Amino acid sequence: MDNNEFLHDHPSTPRTKDEKKAIVNRLKRIEGQVRGIQKMVDEDRYCMDILVQISAIQSALKNVGFSVTERHIKHCVSDAIKSGEGHETIDELMEVMKQFSK
Repeated sequence: MDNNEFLHDHPSTPRTKDEKKAIVNRLKRIEGQVRGIQKMVDEDRYCMDILVQISAIQSALKNVGFSVTERHIKHCVSDAIKSGEGHETIDELMEVMKQFSK
C-alpha cells in the first residue's frame, strides 16, 4: 500500500512538541537496540541472546505503533467523523491495522 491510498497527507491536528519528542526518543532507543543487535551478530554472540533482543525491539515498535494509533483515533478519526468522513477514515485505519496483525 503506498501513501497515495491514504486520505490525508498530514494529521488534522498537528502533534505537539512533547508528542513528537516522546515518539522520536522511543525510536532513537529502538535504533540503538538495532545497532546493538548488529554488534552482537558481528561478535558472533549466542543466537538466543540475539533473539531475545529482536523480541524486545518488536515489542518496542509495537508499542510505538499503538501510541501513534491511539493518537490517530483520538484526533484524526474523531475529526473525520465530525466532518462526515468517518467511514472512509475508519476503513483506512483498518487497512493499516491489518498490517499490524501479519
